[in-house]
Amino acid sequence: MRIIGGAFGSRPLVAPRGRSTRPTSDRVREALFGILESAQVVEHARVLDLYAGTGALGLESLSRGAVHATFVESAREALDAIRTNVATLDVGDRTKVLPGDVVRVLRGLSPDAPFDLVLADPPWALVDDGAALKALGSLVAARAVGPGTWVVLEHSARTDPPPRLPARTPLPDGGGGLSRFDTRRYGDTALTFYKPDILDPRSP
Repeated sequence: MRIIGGAFGSRPLVAPRGRSTRPTSDRVREALFGILESAQVVEHARVLDLYAGTGALGLESLSRGAVHATFVESAREALDAIRTNVATLDVGDRTKVLPGDVVRVLRGLSPDAPFDLVLADPPWALVDDGAALKALGSLVAARAVGPGTWVVLEHSARTDPPPRLPARTPLPDGGGGLSRFDTRRYGDTALTFYKPDILDPRSP
């Protein structure tokens, strides 16, 4: 694995052994950041990397101009890989690693929120059974996102996530969900883009 572009382009990343962690392919990462950079979403962004795995998505963001990345991961081997990659790239002052379940961690994110960009690459089974979708649906109520935040979900191309992810706990004004505004497919992988309901979606 490696960083694709930016200041750390071609720098290697470590990944846990085995198949428990499925890193985003170079092709999909390159396509994703092409979209994000053309929309000027990455530079100066505060990034939340959920189900972070190796941390490749958040670290790619830092390489391309993001100012800070917060990584959320529950697997011990993956957490070790994230910390190793952060140390290797010497970006400890621009990162935070939060161990634990995504839903639980989101409840305590208020001091670090809101984020400009949320990148979620959960195990595809968690998308299919709805667990990851419910977690993303809690982002606005958790004050983890603002009106202009982009939320990107990576999933199997065979899966069609819903056009709207309702809030687990609606805000007083009735808002709090996320609305889909685009999906891109790359072989067996797809990227679906969401924005908070409180903002009219615009295409990348």
